[in-house]
Amino acid sequence: MATNLAINPQLLELAYEIGGCDTKKETVNTALKEFIQRRKSEELIQLFGSIEYDPEYDYKKMRQR
Repeated sequence: MATNLAINPQLLELAYEIGGCDTKKETVNTALKEFIQRRKSEELIQLFGSIEYDPEYDYKKMRQR
């Protein structure tokens, strides 16, 4: 899907240099993937400490099937 975007050329050039990608298209796609991965990680981090465990659950007993 072809899309025209007004991307800041200085940011794109810096990302291109830092990322070591072969093309600007690859640079943008890599940046989008990393952005998505980071946001998903942040969502998981927010779950820490929010899950309540059953104090009666005995994982060792489950191993003895």
